Amino acid sequence: MQHHRYRLTFPETQVQEPVIYKIVKEFDVIPSIRRASIENHFGWMVMDLQGSHEQIDAAIAYLEGLGIDVVNAEGDFVAG
Repeated sequence: MQHHRYRLTFPETQVQEPVIYKIVKEFDVIPSIRRASIENHFGWMVMDLQGSHEQIDAAIAYLEGLGIDVVNAEGDFVAG
């Protein structure tokens, strides 16, 4: 099982949607949300994502397909 760290930036159209729940159900990945700020018109989240390489790639492709910006967040985590 691999661990990857990402920063997600949510457009207004996705802020209210349960996208993290959907990637868990659809792609069987395990998220660990480290930091987040979600408001009515904008949101961001830093999370650690666990799963196989294929599962993580599919989950990221799904998120990007929704218009969510996903970038590598190495070094952008709260310790612990």
